[in-house]
Amino acid sequence: MDVQFLSEYLEFLEVEKGLSANTLEAYRRDLGCFIEFCNEREVLEINDIDRSAINSFILKLRDDKYSPSSVTRKIASIRGFFKWFCANEYGTKNPAQTLEQPKLPKKLPKVVTVDELEEILNSKLNAEQALIVELLYGCGLRVSELVNLKLNNLDINSKYIQCRGKGSKERIVPFGKKAKKALTKYLKQREFIVLTNKLEDTKFLFIKENGKPITRQEVYTFIHEQGEKIHKHISPHTLRHSFATHLLENGADLRVVQELLGHSDVSTTQLYTHITKKRLKEVYFAINGGS
Repeated sequence: MDVQFLSEYLEFLEVEKGLSANTLEAYRRDLGCFIEFCNEREVLEINDIDRSAINSFILKLRDDKYSPSSVTRKIASIRGFFKWFCANEYGTKNPAQTLEQPKLPKKLPKVVTVDELEEILNSKLNAEQALIVELLYGCGLRVSELVNLKLNNLDINSKYIQCRGKGSKERIVPFGKKAKKALTKYLKQREFIVLTNKLEDTKFLFIKENGKPITRQEVYTFIHEQGEKIHKHISPHTLRHSFATHLLENGADLRVVQELLGHSDVSTTQLYTHITKKRLKEVYFAINGGS
């Protein structure tokens, strides 16, 4: 099967849709997996792919014990590709046109309590680690936004961050006194790292001793270790979820939280209202007994 169409489609997603490198890689893997499946069955031309081929691919994914979310994502990738393929008149039929997207049950994301967060911050964290926690929780940043922060994205006096989220959308996020204090302390540590290691200073906020920016995986590992202190399995996204949940529990407007999180659709933010309602019920029944 001609992979030139795949390259062209990925270029379209990058240039026209502004998708991130991680999202593009997910599309590349998903569609590459589908193309390989078709090639194995000697379906060598895209125009020869029919609905039964797609259905067989989905059945194989389920037989191979792919998670429902992975299957759903691959279906979305296939639908998007064929929509683009036909819109550009490369083909006359769209075998994925009536392919339904399975609805996944909405899972309530985990959150940490304020006390648990304080326990993490009061443990032996260095200046960089304390700032990472403050920005993930206090500003609700995604881990990709955190590791890509640059020095010129920060205004320490006005206390705000300019970050680039999904689809390269920019937003302004304020930060509080604790984050300002942590940032001030870390910038001194960062300057010491640059001078001691005689580095050509980079523009990135978080850097290692070799001058390279910290990675997403390093942040994931660090946050996972913090979760062990409070006996919870947590990720950077857990802190982002906690940020949104605590704001809503304290009366913040849904649209404001949507803006702070950088959600393009308020329905994504509305998930957190279910969390706060669940929490209200837990508190009520704890006080009044029963359920």
